[in-house]
Amino acid sequence: MKHTGSVLIVDDNPDILIAARLLLKQHYQSVKTTDNPFDIAGIISKQRESDQPIDVILLDMNFSQDSISGKEGFYWLKKIIEQDANIVVLLMTAYSDIQIAVDAIKAGASDFIAKPWQNEQLLGAVAAAFSHAKDKQQVGKLTRQKQGLNQALNTPSFKFLGQSAAMQQVFNTIEKAAKTDANILITGESGTGKELTAHAIHQASMRSEHTFMSVDMGAVAQNLFESELFGHKKGAFTDAKADRIGKFELAQGGSLFLDELGNLPLEHQAKLLATLQNRQVTPIGGSKTIDIDIRLICATNDNLEQAVAEGRFRQDLLYRINTVEIRLPALRERSDDIPLLVDYYLNHFSQKYKRDLTIAAGDMTSLCQYSWPGNVRELAHAIERAVILSEGENLDVSSVVGNTTSNVNSTNNPIENNNAYDTFDLEALEQRTVRAALTHHQGNVSHAAKALGLTRGAMYRRLEKYGL
Repeated sequence: MKHTGSVLIVDDNPDILIAARLLLKQHYQSVKTTDNPFDIAGIISKQRESDQPIDVILLDMNFSQDSISGKEGFYWLKKIIEQDANIVVLLMTAYSDIQIAVDAIKAGASDFIAKPWQNEQLLGAVAAAFSHAKDKQQVGKLTRQKQGLNQALNTPSFKFLGQSAAMQQVFNTIEKAAKTDANILITGESGTGKELTAHAIHQASMRSEHTFMSVDMGAVAQNLFESELFGHKKGAFTDAKADRIGKFELAQGGSLFLDELGNLPLEHQAKLLATLQNRQVTPIGGSKTIDIDIRLICATNDNLEQAVAEGRFRQDLLYRINTVEIRLPALRERSDDIPLLVDYYLNHFSQKYKRDLTIAAGDMTSLCQYSWPGNVRELAHAIERAVILSEGENLDVSSVVGNTTSNVNSTNNPIENNNAYDTFDLEALEQRTVRAALTHHQGNVSHAAKALGLTRGAMYRRLEKYGL
């Protein structure tokens, strides 16, 4: 049974072409020949168009210019590699020596065959070349898949928008910082778009073709911190049933985004600092260090300088991560952007849910007057719910944000209005209380959760539940 694949034989000796073709035709489905090396590029293109790409080329080293130097062979070898690096080339010559063979391999040839050949030798070399070609094709396929996967992972769900002066300053800082490999710290209230900012930095950087890896430090269990970031070896601990690659290694060549860094315990801060200083990680249970090449982007809604003063955060780690600091303004500080964001999310969710909706000017004014303690995240969730629940052609804002639009002034002073009950629905009251706590603590999730007597995890579940 013949093997699949295509072979091209290039030699100016017709007897060589005939002999090689008769031998290889018995074993491979497609065998092409030419006595003119200038035909190589055309044959490669034609075979690719016919969905029978050339896998292996047997290339003579000497043609018309001279008979022994091999310069022509090296020239055409380079041309073939430039046209298609997946093609495996075997060089042939009757004037062989060890130095030429070594030079041929260095130049990119897979093997070197002396003429006249033994049939078994030639068949073995061609078989090895086909195996090498399949490996190269597989690597190429995996590389393309990785690039496609990276592109999908690196593309955020929403666009990073803003036309206000505050956001133009943010965009200007991103443009300057992204061109470097400087560590960046993104600060701002919960929901202001810190992950979108990190994506924007990565996409504008020289690492944009590589992985963007995101880690929510608030969601990583303390006992899994090292395993999550540095990886582990099989058997390193009870549940380590297989090797695990850590996030630092997965982000190799790309960007690593550590969100909610302010939640990191001091003991883990020391380990992170050592990793950043040494640019190396050692998996749990491993003995070999792994060099890392990543761009670090961190984010927090905590005041890290205050955390340093209170002894909750290491000052040396803060210096290490905030070479450039980007502060994201709260949505109430850039209310000029609200119409832009409303139009964007209305269009986005209308397409998603196959609706055709418009928003009345009065409703837009109400949305612009609201303080949005949950910032852009709250606005996006509010618009999404309104698109789902609205009837007719107009966006019914009151269906989901009626409380916010009718109590614009009261939300700015939540403490004075805690007794103003117009409902005894516990879920509605909980939503208002969570919103009031966020407003009072200026969007700081950690402080709001502490004031409500909730863990951060419980607080995040409520933020997600109520779209805050």
